Amino acid sequence: MKQLGLALVIGLAAVAAQAEDHFFQASLTPEIALRARTDTITGISLNIWGENPQKSFTLGFVNGSTGDSKGFSWGLWNYSENYTGVHWGVVNTSTGKFIGWQNAMVNWSKDVEGLQTGWVNYTEKLNGVQLGLVCIVKDNPWFKEFPDKLAMGFPFLNWSF
Repeated sequence: MKQLGLALVIGLAAVAAQAEDHFFQASLTPEIALRARTDTITGISLNIWGENPQKSFTLGFVNGSTGDSKGFSWGLWNYSENYTGVHWGVVNTSTGKFIGWQNAMVNWSKDVEGLQTGWVNYTEKLNGVQLGLVCIVKDNPWFKEFPDKLAMGFPFLNWSF
């Protein structure tokens, strides 16, 4: 029993030691990087393809933000789980809640609170505004609750509050 307890303590200590906060990250891929993909980046991240939990400015070709991240991501493709801040890119995706501003040719998010600007904007749930050529909010009723909600799909402008 003592061995099991000792193994558990050592295991927890190893996990805690792996997940640290760091100011700077440079990464070719999530596995070939200055910092481990479990480390939180709190300053600047420069990536060919990077993936970390972060509270930082991120610049790269592919910027991945895991967990509850915040900051400003600027790249070709910015993807996140839950994110608060700004995504500027060619494609932005968020599988959880996005709070802030997504600006890209294509923005796709599960749940947006804020602003999406781009050629194509898609979200399942919106508390905010979409501006673009195609603006789709999956759960918006078609003019049933106008002016609080506009429509499921609409060119140029869509909103839901």
